[in-house]
Amino acid sequence: MKKVLAITTLILTVLISCKKETTTTEPVQITPNPPKEAEIVEPAGDQCYAWRANGSVIEISFNVNSHQEVNGKLSYNLVGKDKNEGTLIGNMKGDTIVADYTFNSEGTSSVREVVFLQKDGTLIEGYGDVVQANDKVSFKDKTKLKFDQKNTLTKIDCKVD
Repeated sequence: MKKVLAITTLILTVLISCKKETTTTEPVQITPNPPKEAEIVEPAGDQCYAWRANGSVIEISFNVNSHQEVNGKLSYNLVGKDKNEGTLIGNMKGDTIVADYTFNSEGTSSVREVVFLQKDGTLIEGYGDVVQANDKVSFKDKTKLKFDQKNTLTKIDCKVD
């Protein structure tokens, strides 16, 4: 009798486990989150800085757009050297402007990389070892630049052209 009971239990177990489940489940609804509003950063407008000492003048005016792109003008009028002035095109990386300065001096057009550190409402120009390649003078290693505070440009009101 125990064998019959065991076989019957086994058969019932197999039949129950093979029984097809007919309950239908509703598909899970996934509601997407609405897209985040893009943060709109308005350009800060023109910013102007100057350094004057013993008849020498360095002036820069630029603006930074919402993509952190910098464009403007830069001029050097240093005593004992030819004046050069030109355009500035680059990027703002944190508190640092890294840009190409395209200028004319002695009738020749040149491109030189410039770096300025914004600190406490001033700009401090970076100096370091340079290399020349593809008609452009660039810094060898921007991480080793020195920022000499003796040539600190202070914020001034921009001239209206």
